Amino acid sequence: MQHIAPELAACRAVSLPELLSSRECRQTRQQAWLARHTTTLLVLTLVVPGAVKDSQLTRQVFNLGWQALRHMYRQQGWLCLQEEVLALPTGGEGYMSLQAEARRVKELAIELEIRKPIGRLWDIDVLTPQGHILSRREIGLPERGCLLCNQPAKLCARQRSHSTEQLLDEMERMLNAALSS
Repeated sequence: MQHIAPELAACRAVSLPELLSSRECRQTRQQAWLARHTTTLLVLTLVVPGAVKDSQLTRQVFNLGWQALRHMYRQQGWLCLQEEVLALPTGGEGYMSLQAEARRVKELAIELEIRKPIGRLWDIDVLTPQGHILSRREIGLPERGCLLCNQPAKLCARQRSHSTEQLLDEMERMLNAALSS
């Protein structure tokens, strides 16, 4: 099984320019994957508060997500043409090219995010073979909620309603709950 080793985490703060560059690189990688396979592309990243995106904690959360996604596609009987995980200072990234209908992949990915105790920390993007990213709204679901309250996550982030420490404490609590179940 592919995974990223928690003990090798960078454990350093990343700058805003690094984060923006990482997003651009991810988009370039996505386009290359779509060009190579012309199938549904699933991309796993994490929702990580604060400036440290690659830590032992985040790698453990990522590995649980990757394991759940691999189990999902095998359980569905989908063919995975290629899969790869990248351990980056800006956080783990996982890519899967699946021979499956993109909407169905997105529905099951959202189900994982909702059903698993740790799933709220996974950011699972599903792209159609044409490169369109399917949104929760297109599936008929509301946007993500905050980790700590009932408000939309984007609103809390914009208003800085909660401290990074509070969010990281909740993230650790969620990981511990997932590991104990």
